[in-house]
Amino acid sequence: MGALMLQGTGSDVGKSVLVAGLCRAFANRGLAVLPFKPQNMSNNAAVTSDGGEIGRAQALQALACRVAPHSDMNPVLLKPQADRTSQLIVHGRVRGTLGAANFREARRPLLAEVMQSYERLRGQCDLVIVEGAGSPAEINLRAGDIANMGFARAAGLPVILVGDIDRGGVIASVVGTRTVIDAADAAMIRGFLINKFRGDLALFADGYRAIEDRSGWRGFGVVPWLAAAARLPSEDAVILERRADAREGRKLIACPILPRISNFDDLDPFKLEPGVELVMVPPRRPIPAEAAIVVLPGSKATIADLAALRTEGWDIDIMAHHRRGGLIVGLCGGYQMLGRRIADPHAIEGPASEATGLGLLDVDTLLSPAKTLRPARGTALDTPVEGYEMHMGETRGPDTARPFALLEDGGTDGAVDRSGTVIGSYLHGLFASPGLRRALLARIGVEGSGRDYAADVDDALDAIAAELAAHVDLDGLLRIARGGA
Repeated sequence: MGALMLQGTGSDVGKSVLVAGLCRAFANRGLAVLPFKPQNMSNNAAVTSDGGEIGRAQALQALACRVAPHSDMNPVLLKPQADRTSQLIVHGRVRGTLGAANFREARRPLLAEVMQSYERLRGQCDLVIVEGAGSPAEINLRAGDIANMGFARAAGLPVILVGDIDRGGVIASVVGTRTVIDAADAAMIRGFLINKFRGDLALFADGYRAIEDRSGWRGFGVVPWLAAAARLPSEDAVILERRADAREGRKLIACPILPRISNFDDLDPFKLEPGVELVMVPPRRPIPAEAAIVVLPGSKATIADLAALRTEGWDIDIMAHHRRGGLIVGLCGGYQMLGRRIADPHAIEGPASEATGLGLLDVDTLLSPAKTLRPARGTALDTPVEGYEMHMGETRGPDTARPFALLEDGGTDGAVDRSGTVIGSYLHGLFASPGLRRALLARIGVEGSGRDYAADVDDALDAIAAELAAHVDLDGLLRIARGGA
């Protein structure tokens, strides 16, 4: 058995993708591999086989290992729901709400529970590949840390430091990390990887040697720009700002980027469709009047995001789209916004409050402490569909008599208005179903490709694994993971 941890010189250096690629690369060698992230912060989450939830990146990494996601793979998940508060998920279940001021103290006792999950995984496989969060160079956060060196030291894990050359300054980032962290933490780092390289590798040879000389750490390879990573679901909302412009000649699907947007990877399957262009609409820009479909995404704070939607004037755009007969789809929190009223008497999202919705669906939502987490399969738009529910609250009203989906367990999901142009659903992941995507696009005059999104993601993981096998010393990493030099 062995284990290895990847930490980064900063956020968004590509740790999640590298862990997924390494998981698949070692799984392709016949090893039983499992992913692990002690602490994550993300509003993109997935339902696990044991009925909990974990960060979306860890679910993808489980897929890379060809295993079902489990709550032990991400024992602590923070889901931001306001500027200074986050919902705390421990072992897949909601444990409460944490403020920024008390998080440092609250996380200290969580290390024991993190270690329990790690030890359970370690006993089930040949190799655990661990992903850190942020950077160990954030020494102001070191006390009580459970995400990076705090965990690595507790578990006795060798660490590989990942630097992002695409953003520039990678030599200073790696060497600077060595300079600012304390000696005991630095001793855990056994080497480094350079990620996102474009161009001729020979041009970086001197820089690579300079990092080795100045840090005293061994280099394990330079990873080229991984084009296949664009086909993977993203966990970080940073990517949304990079997907804001549409190309001509395609029908537009527009989605406003709400401040607390969640599970925006629900929309990724539309990237497979040559007849449409997904436009993520950033703040201070209107929803395009030419959009054929407007999607209201999930939200970690529905009432607050509904207020933000109105502040941006997007409610006016949506109502104009509706008057033109345009199709509107609300997912989870977006479904709740389409109704008449949202009430939060238990202060789930903040102070107890209620809000008037957009009124496009004749339904009301009551938020409650109980969280629904379950996979779902059924039929929608006369085609098979599957996904998962992940929400707090219950939505009722006359339009639920026209459900969006009929579920295999005998239940129903969502609501459709009388005109059939406004759809609400609690099902995350439904657009991954090729038949559902084709049926929806047919309503705007586009022939769907029928491509299998899950198969496309799986192919992308294999392509990334092949690139890593060609450019990274996998044998060396495995020796380190097994306690060798």
